[in-house]
Amino acid sequence: MLICGVISIEAQQPEPQFERTDDLVKATYYHENGAVAQTGFFRDGQLHGEWIMFDTSGKKVAIGQYDAGNKTGKWFFWEEDNLREVDYSDNAIVNVVNWNNGTRVAVNR
Repeated sequence: MLICGVISIEAQQPEPQFERTDDLVKATYYHENGAVAQTGFFRDGQLHGEWIMFDTSGKKVAIGQYDAGNKTGKWFFWEEDNLREVDYSDNAIVNVVNWNNGTRVAVNR
């Protein structure tokens, strides 16, 4: 007798981790491969404080600040040899500077 069957294995994205510290909740989210995708904090249910984003190999791709759910201050985005520096005020972009290998290549205001 021949028995045929199909085994289905699906990658499951690891569940996010949450850890309360005083008035903040530290959050860690994961890629499907188990690597950390982003870390940051919530306060009163809103994004707050520093958030750091990583690619699937663990390389940092972005870092920035939230204030009560709004992007604020300088954010940095890395892509290959390029760095984008974005200034936010009350969740709106006010300035963008593009860098390539340490040299400023464009400014947008």
